[in-house]
Amino acid sequence: MSEPATQIAIAVVERDGYFLVGERPAGKPLAGDAEFPGGRVEAGETPEVAAVRECMEETGLSIAIVGSYDDRLHEYAHDRLHLHFFACRIVGAVEEPRKPFRWVSRRDLRMLKFPEANRSLVRLLRAENDSSYPLTE
Repeated sequence: MSEPATQIAIAVVERDGYFLVGERPAGKPLAGDAEFPGGRVEAGETPEVAAVRECMEETGLSIAIVGSYDDRLHEYAHDRLHLHFFACRIVGAVEEPRKPFRWVSRRDLRMLKFPEANRSLVRLLRAENDSSYPLTE
């Protein structure tokens, strides 16, 4: 029997057609790949709470979840992950995010290399128009 998948919560933060994107640091799995803010769901935490917490810890920005995208189960060489993707918006004043995070236009998402498990979501985000989100509530 295989180990249970590591639960990962990811905040897909959008503002006026721009998305909050960072780069995975050297020395970590998938180093150099683009990433949305997110991380492990801690014991006793829901994926939604983890997404909000991780975004604050990584970027310094407060967010609210406005919907969700399809979850994805993905097997990497380093771990088996259950990824929970949440559509989010900024709450309060919009400040610049902490580095390495920055705002990337919808069009420019295609120029970044995301981890394999994120690629179908990135294709979906690139195809969206600003007035329609294919989200689940």
